[in-house]
Amino acid sequence: MELSNSQLLLKRNVIVKSVVTPRWKEEVQQQLQGQINQIDSQMQQLEIQAQRMVGEIQKQGLQQPGANVKEQMDTVQSQLNQKQRQLLDQKNQILQQLQQVQTLELESEVNTGQIDSFFTVERGDNLVQKMQVEILLRDGFIDEIRGDL
Repeated sequence: MELSNSQLLLKRNVIVKSVVTPRWKEEVQQQLQGQINQIDSQMQQLEIQAQRMVGEIQKQGLQQPGANVKEQMDTVQSQLNQKQRQLLDQKNQILQQLQQVQTLELESEVNTGQIDSFFTVERGDNLVQKMQVEILLRDGFIDEIRGDL
């Protein structure tokens, strides 16, 4: 792309929107459910790890009677509780998103992201208009490009 002395190449964020279709809803719900399943799996693994650590601490306590077993076990339990709270917060956020997706009306438009785009400007162009570009997707395919390219 050759630019003249009176043109400038700039970068802008292009908003990507999707039309809510039955297929789109299903795909998003599957993605969110997958994230929920992953969090549930992480919580189970966390519980197993904590049980192992408690077992190791108890074993050390039997081998070394002077070791502060209760303090170590309290620390492990505190760390477990904190991580579980974080995972539960994430899960609750995803469940809220899942609920929001289920209530979206078909054919409505939702923001699904942003991508970068390069464009040229020259003297006399309306920069505000050139910055306002959107791509509308329908089931992953470009349905419409809105704004000044």
